[in-house]
Amino acid sequence: MKLHDLRPALGSTKQRKRVGRGMASGKGKTSGRGMKGQGARSGGGKGPYFEGGQLPLVRRLPFKRGFTNIHKIVYKPVNLDRLQENFEDADQEITPEALVEAGIIKSSDKAVAILGGGEITSAFTIKAHRFSKSAKEKIEAAGGTVEILPLS
Repeated sequence: MKLHDLRPALGSTKQRKRVGRGMASGKGKTSGRGMKGQGARSGGGKGPYFEGGQLPLVRRLPFKRGFTNIHKIVYKPVNLDRLQENFEDADQEITPEALVEAGIIKSSDKAVAILGGGEITSAFTIKAHRFSKSAKEKIEAAGGTVEILPLS
């Protein structure tokens, strides 16, 4: 098979209807637009918003409108059991960069949140942007320390 042999699948493409090409075509004279009126004029017809005077759908559904908060902080969550299985040294310092190297998160550009899922036995020094209450308690119970990094 070569490039010039490539064709769309049979039945997947359709030729456009050429209107205004004589009466025999079935779409001659008025080209399927009828006689007179708004639909027969160029640019005629109503926009997608218009529903014949009925309150348009986008105005009936207020929950679909709104805004996106540009100041929203998106955290990358990491559970304690992931830290326990990926880091062996008890006195090791765990930072967002170390999490990237271990393959737990993809990049350290977003804020990291440590969550309390699972158990931890090693005394780690963990630096992150946010800690859940249960995660903080479990880390300190294991003899580790937590350090909250500033959001930048």
